[in-house]
Amino acid sequence: SRDSPINKETAMTTETILPTNLHAARTWGAGGEDYDQVSRGIADAIDHAVEALDPRPDERVLDVATGTGWAARKIAERGAVVTGVDFGAAVIEAAKALSHGAGIDFRVGDAEALDFPDQSFDAVISTFGTMFARDPEAVAAELSRVVKPGGRVSLANWAVGGSVHEMFKLIRSYKPAEERPAPSPFAWGKTSRVVELLGPNFEIEFQVGTSFFRPESGEQAWATFSTGFGPVVSLLRVLSPTKIQALRKDFIAFHEAHREGGRIVVKRPYVITKARRLGEARKAS
Repeated sequence: SRDSPINKETAMTTETILPTNLHAARTWGAGGEDYDQVSRGIADAIDHAVEALDPRPDERVLDVATGTGWAARKIAERGAVVTGVDFGAAVIEAAKALSHGAGIDFRVGDAEALDFPDQSFDAVISTFGTMFARDPEAVAAELSRVVKPGGRVSLANWAVGGSVHEMFKLIRSYKPAEERPAPSPFAWGKTSRVVELLGPNFEIEFQVGTSFFRPESGEQAWATFSTGFGPVVSLLRVLSPTKIQALRKDFIAFHEAHREGGRIVVKRPYVITKARRLGEARKAS
């Protein structure tokens, strides 16, 4: 009941998050402010996605699955009016603190059910966020709905079979079996799948890139992900001490295997979806 003792995160999400996504919201919010260090490691790819979006002064821009607001801050620096949403309440609180004075409107919200009127935004971005949604069709419908005709969308998604895909396989091998597993987020890294989802309402082009993760050591990579990356933070809460040590060892070894000339360089390929909403306003844009 509403009078029962509940934690702050639950109180902030139950009114705005679909019931089917409450568990995922807790998972992805678990890193809190420490998630910003994970975003720092993909800053090059986020910059690419922002460039593809090409935000302009005074445009209304929505950052979906904003995390701690890294992309939102980059866009606000260009003079756009930015709103950032994420279903992880703790990362939204961190985004507010980290972005103090930037004028960004951060809110708890669900990518599958965005709480905005139709055609509210000139542009929408998501950097390695919406790809993890449980219902890709719902996300595609919401992106189509909230952006204006002629408006722009930029999505950064990890490539299929790349190093991030392999890292997730490693993490998943330690997860308890799920009753209803989510579809593979890496499907968004397939151009054919993106065309299926967005093609009916968008003109689409694709760009590819490589993000370079350069931790000082495998131990540092583990420290970053075990404290800031929600899926790992949440997993550590349910694993036995023996399993935690095994995961730690495997995670460190995974990153140490990417040493080049004494330094770790993890090459992480990604795909940028650059899309323009079809509609009459397209001619005037």
